[in-house]
Amino acid sequence: MLQEFTVKLSNLLLSLSDAIEIANSRIACHQMRTAFLAWKIAEAAKLPENTIGKIYLGALLHDIGALSLEEKVQLLEEAGEINLDTHCILGEAFYELSPILAPAAKIVRYHHTPWDSWNVPLDTPHVLESQIINLADNIERAINRNQYILHQTETLRTTISALAKNEIHPDLVDVFMGLSKREDIWLDLTSPRLYSLLLHHGPFRRIEIGQNEIFSIASVFRHIIDFKSRFTATHSTGVAECAVMLSRLLGFTEHETNQMEIAGYFHDLGKLGIPNSILEKPCNLTKQEFDVIKQHTYFTYTVLNTIGGLDMIAEWAAFHHEKLDGTGYPFHVSAERINLGARIMAVADIFTALAENRPYRAGMGRKKIEKILKDKVKQRALDGNIVKILLENMDDIWKDVKSKQISSRETFEKKFLKIKRGGV
Repeated sequence: MLQEFTVKLSNLLLSLSDAIEIANSRIACHQMRTAFLAWKIAEAAKLPENTIGKIYLGALLHDIGALSLEEKVQLLEEAGEINLDTHCILGEAFYELSPILAPAAKIVRYHHTPWDSWNVPLDTPHVLESQIINLADNIERAINRNQYILHQTETLRTTISALAKNEIHPDLVDVFMGLSKREDIWLDLTSPRLYSLLLHHGPFRRIEIGQNEIFSIASVFRHIIDFKSRFTATHSTGVAECAVMLSRLLGFTEHETNQMEIAGYFHDLGKLGIPNSILEKPCNLTKQEFDVIKQHTYFTYTVLNTIGGLDMIAEWAAFHHEKLDGTGYPFHVSAERINLGARIMAVADIFTALAENRPYRAGMGRKKIEKILKDKVKQRALDGNIVKILLENMDDIWKDVKSKQISSRETFEKKFLKIKRGGV
């Protein structure tokens, strides 16, 4: 029996920050590196510990409002050619969904606001913090990832110096200039061990959070994952609800059921690294494109498995494309290695995908769904007992799944889609 659990807040945030950028070397660790720089600049400015923590919290996920991989790459490489405001407003909206993240929501909202647009003192609420993330973000984006870092520090200093007065407050640029003389700052920043450094020495390293707090952050990420594509705007919500109902019918405890819901919210986490050009392709994928798709469950597993205490949730979430006969992906584990939670998630994922409406087709009817699921049992892809329980309770399960998805879609359309289209 699973009991209530805790995880280190730093471990959770670092892994989720990594997940957003994990699949593309051009943007890998951008948020983590920005958070490191923001932390060090805030320390050098001798800010209070709680302010430093808030800045770090904002920096670690400051680009969550850039939903697609294409948008993230464009944001990092061609920031001057896109509307910077949209992803900041979306980021604020996502942060506000979680009590853990909410204190940094306004900082995320204004992290691209130039100093000459403020017209208020630097110590006005949110201004100093936002300016520090803006500075750290500009430094990180200016780095040439193909050149040894200590061979470009003078160029970087010149680049950042030019931002004084207009983009960044001169006092903060001065703080950076002093800090930039230290080789260890640059070497830490570009070290492959940066995750470990921040985990063991950065802010929040001593803070642990429980299941309710983990759930609130997982809920934010199910929206980020689903809203990434119009094709799947409520999918994780539906999968989680289906898995929860199946778990209860199979005798899971309340703690186990709650953890199943978290796993459902996270099950497609790795899709954050898949280009929308593939996810939204209206026709059949090529073999090469499907090979790209196959990495999403691998990334889901590796990200969640780096968070101490979430090893079981990692399996429940990431094994949903494995098959009992061992022909699934990406690990090719077979029946004896696929636990009950993972089997439930596999059934929930397929049922939800078949039953929900997609922009390119209506949801399938009961008879067609039943045939497909029974065929997959015969092919030893799915657990027959779980499919039997689902089919016996399909009306109730689909009613609850649909209700949850309608609520999630309303959130998407009324708030996030409006922002994405340029509304207020």
